[in-house]
Amino acid sequence: MRSTTACMASALTLVLAASLAPAAAWAEPAGQPETAAPAFRTYTAAQFFETTSYGMANPAGLAFSPDGRSLLISSDASGVFNAYALPVDGGAPVPLSASTGSATYAATYFPTDGRILLTADGGGDELTHIFVRELDGSVRDLTPGDKVKADFIGFSGDGKTFWVTTNARNPEVFDLYAYDAATYDSRMIFENPGMFISAVSPDGRWVALGKPITSANSDVYLADLQSGGAPVLITEHTGDVAFDVYDFTRDSKSLVLATDQHGEWNQAWSRDLATGATTPLIQADWDVSYVSYSPSGRYRVSALNADASTQLTILDQTTGQPVRLTGLPDGDIGGVRFSADESRMAFTLASDTSPSDVFVADLSTGTARRLTTALNPDISESDLVEATIVRYPGEGGVMVPAVLYRAKNATAANPGPAVVLVHGGPGGQSRRGYSAMIQHLVNHGYTVLAANNRGSSGYGKTFFHMDDKAHGEADLRDIVAGGEWLRRQDWVADDQVAVMGGSYGGYMTAAALAFHPEAFEAGVNIFGVTNWVRTLESIPPWWGAQRDALFDEMGDPATDAERHRRISPLFHASNIQRPMLVVQGANDPRVLQVESDELVAAVRANNVPVEYVLFPDEGHGFQRRDNRITAQEAYLSFLDKYVRD
Repeated sequence: MRSTTACMASALTLVLAASLAPAAAWAEPAGQPETAAPAFRTYTAAQFFETTSYGMANPAGLAFSPDGRSLLISSDASGVFNAYALPVDGGAPVPLSASTGSATYAATYFPTDGRILLTADGGGDELTHIFVRELDGSVRDLTPGDKVKADFIGFSGDGKTFWVTTNARNPEVFDLYAYDAATYDSRMIFENPGMFISAVSPDGRWVALGKPITSANSDVYLADLQSGGAPVLITEHTGDVAFDVYDFTRDSKSLVLATDQHGEWNQAWSRDLATGATTPLIQADWDVSYVSYSPSGRYRVSALNADASTQLTILDQTTGQPVRLTGLPDGDIGGVRFSADESRMAFTLASDTSPSDVFVADLSTGTARRLTTALNPDISESDLVEATIVRYPGEGGVMVPAVLYRAKNATAANPGPAVVLVHGGPGGQSRRGYSAMIQHLVNHGYTVLAANNRGSSGYGKTFFHMDDKAHGEADLRDIVAGGEWLRRQDWVADDQVAVMGGSYGGYMTAAALAFHPEAFEAGVNIFGVTNWVRTLESIPPWWGAQRDALFDEMGDPATDAERHRRISPLFHASNIQRPMLVVQGANDPRVLQVESDELVAAVRANNVPVEYVLFPDEGHGFQRRDNRITAQEAYLSFLDKYVRD
């Protein structure tokens, strides 16, 4: 099974369904006749976030109960994420956990009974533990320890063992443990020499490991636990080539590798474990983002990251034909899970205007049924906005992709305010799909341009590496160019454009205000890095296996501290002239609270308006609904005060 820490979750679009990805609009999307702004209702932040979030059990786990009657899901129906059993034949989800503090997520059912595994950290500190919920409802921590971080890897093919990685021995390294599914007795079966444990074969013999070398160069090793378990390099190469792991096949005979060796895009290649022979499995003009299999291996699920939407294919390998599903609205499919007998498939489906709902399909007929309705019934989907893909010019002839959410009431006769939204990373991607944060702002008249500056993933390796050791330079100017592009649209008020982002996007927001002080009217910095020297010196210990690759991309603080100071907003806060909102979680292990504290103090010393929202019970991302509502209300209030007026 795959390690979920080695895979990026993504929304998946069924390739056979009507595609949601529109034709790209290059540069200026003008030329459409002006029409009157449509009538629509506006909604509060609370109404948007009273929408219920649903997610499937861990992709390495068993989502269907042994009797096939329930699906194991995670939901924030109570205001905090908890685990639920969702009846397959319809009905309300049954709570299986009752946390009122830390988010608690469903990992897996046990193969033969109703026990489940749960995961939870300590209020956003990312020190995730594995818990078992017994049949009587009692819960027990299987990975205790104040500084321990653990991850569920999967069950063995016979269901008698489950695998967990944990850094209990060494904070920087995750070793592999086998747990007896009946007694919970555990033993280390692989001592990790300092790599990523990416997958374990269903028969328990093979462990696939990833080893980052630089941001552009990585290897895969294979350890045979039947012959001592010493990792063997299986991706010998020269030059910069990235290799990674998708999954083992269910018969444990092949390993599916990811590689960009053959061009701009990640392709899927299959390696025969007996002979070492490799053959191409999936090749396309976009990155292959996902490959997995149903329990017997009959169905192969694969996805392409196609221009900020994901195109999903479910292939019946016995017929060579893709699965055809009926009864579905348009949207992106994600979280595909199969029943043990492969008669049914569960998944989530979302679109720009509809959050993820859970569906189940009969694989003999392809007929799908909706099991949940996530969108707050007080909100009409017709009042929300469908995104389009645009590209605008950056410096050096680079065209910058972006996801545009145009406010319904923004017209040439009534130009409105706008926000350039910057994703996290570095190396993340803004993608299509439902966002309560975005839709709430758009519903209140703010056009949102979610930019994918150079250095973003999803557009080929050349584009991805354009910002290596050059962060806060051309990539930041791409964000400034996004603001300039918005001002050129006759339906945007050219004196009402803000910048906003979280994590690395928060850094870009603060950097825009510090290094381009007149480019935006205001900025919303959500747990953004402000001092790269400190951040890179204080990365969490469990990032040990990727530290070298991170330093290759960002620069080593031991040798590049001068450049890090040069691009850090904190050391140039005296330049900031425009208002800023800062939002931070006190438990954030990635961007420490002091990053925000110091920037707020420095900007206030300029007599520049600064608003600061600090959540004592959150980390790097806000899990509690009440906190998400508070943050969203702060975004809109701040923008209305300093941008719209």
